[in-house]
Amino acid sequence: MPKGSLNMSLKGADDIFSTEESRQEQQREQVQQIPIGELHPFTNHPFKVVDDEAMTRTVESIAQFGVLAPLIARPRPDGDGYEIISGHRRQFAAKMAGLETLPVIVRNMDDDAATILMVDSNLQREHISPSERAFAYKMKMDAMKRTAGRPSKENSRQVVGNFETADLIGKESGESGRQVQRFIRLTNLIPELLNMVDEKKVSFNPAVELSYLSTEQQQEMINAMDDTQNAPSFSQAKRIKKLAQEGNFTSEAVVDIMGEEKKSELDTVTIKNEILRKYFPRSYTPKQMEEKIIQLLDAWQKKQQRRNER
Repeated sequence: MPKGSLNMSLKGADDIFSTEESRQEQQREQVQQIPIGELHPFTNHPFKVVDDEAMTRTVESIAQFGVLAPLIARPRPDGDGYEIISGHRRQFAAKMAGLETLPVIVRNMDDDAATILMVDSNLQREHISPSERAFAYKMKMDAMKRTAGRPSKENSRQVVGNFETADLIGKESGESGRQVQRFIRLTNLIPELLNMVDEKKVSFNPAVELSYLSTEQQQEMINAMDDTQNAPSFSQAKRIKKLAQEGNFTSEAVVDIMGEEKKSELDTVTIKNEILRKYFPRSYTPKQMEEKIIQLLDAWQKKQQRRNER
C-alpha cells in the first residue's frame, strides 16, 4: 500500500474516533453556573413555593453551604433564558440567600418529557397539598397520553386506557389508579372550594363528590356552608351530587341537607388548632395541649366541688 494511502487511512481513523469522543462529550450532562435571573418557573407549575419555616431552614443551609444539588432546566423556545424543571424551591432559597448564580444541568427536552420529569421530581416532597397533587397528576396523565398517542374513535378501550395510565402513575406514586383519578377530579373544583380542601375545611371524599357539580352549583354549595356553618359529610355530598344529576338541585334543598345535625356532632367537641394556639407556646404538641386542658378542667372541677361543700 502506498505510504500516502496509509497516512490517509490513519487520519480517517483519528477523525472517526475524535468525532465519537466529541459526540459522547456533547451527550454527557455538565453542570453550568447560570445567573438566577435567567431561570424561569415551569409553565403552569402546580407546586407552590411557600416561604415557611422549612424554606427558612433551606435558605440558611444554602447561605452556609451553597446549592449542593444542581437544578435541572431546559432552554426556553424564545431563547430567553431557561425553564426550571426541577429546583424551584432551591432557586427561591438561593435568591433569599443572595446568590447570583446557580448550578444547573441543562437538558433539551420536549414539553411532555419535561412535564413528566417536573412532576416526578416534585412528588418527592414531604408535604404536598391535595390541589398540588391533583394538578400534578393531571399534567402527568395528559403528557403520558400524548406521548403514547391518543386512542382512535374506534378504540372501545379508550376509557380503559385512561385508567391504565392512572394505574401506572399510581404505581410510581404509591397509590391506586382509582385514587389518582379521584385526585384529578379535584381539578374541577372552583378555586375557593379547592382552597377549603387544602385548608382541611372540606374533607377529601366529600370534595370528590362535589367536583361533579357545575361552577354555579359549587358556589351555591359554598353559600350553604356559610349559612349553616357546616362542612359537608361524605353522605351529604353524595346526596347533593345526586340532586344535581337528577336536576333537582336548588339552594333551598342544599341548605336543608347542610343544616342537618350530624350524628358525630352529637358526641364530639372540636376546637380549631388556630384557636388553641393562642393559649399555648408554639413548642407544645397537640398531645401536650390536650393534657394541659384536662389538667386545668380537673383543677376547675375540684374548685367547684369545694365551693359546693361550703
